[in-house]
Amino acid sequence: MANPVLRSARCIALLGLLAAAAACQAMSIRELRMLEANEKDGQVYANYYLVGVVEGLREASEAEQRAGQKPLFCVNGRRLEPVMARTLYQAELTRNADSYEADMPVQLVISAALRNSYRCP
Repeated sequence: MANPVLRSARCIALLGLLAAAAACQAMSIRELRMLEANEKDGQVYANYYLVGVVEGLREASEAEQRAGQKPLFCVNGRRLEPVMARTLYQAELTRNADSYEADMPVQLVISAALRNSYRCP
């Protein structure tokens, strides 16, 4: 049985992480568009955001593979570079324009783009 103090500390740490995750919301398609249109360096900030989303999803997919689970998408040695984030996002929005509403998260679009572009065997 685990030490009660250690178990309590773990619970507190877990609750802190859950609270932090709840406070952080994903940016919506509308918010990304507003950022690009209304900020001086909005296009640059939006590009950094898109790169971060791609990198986060890539890390999550690789972690799933390492855990023996089916990954969201499979790069399998193909080219996936940060500079491609904007193109993936725009192509998915264009290809499936009827599927997305402005209040949907950018991560949803990028996730679908990666699944469609980097299908697992």
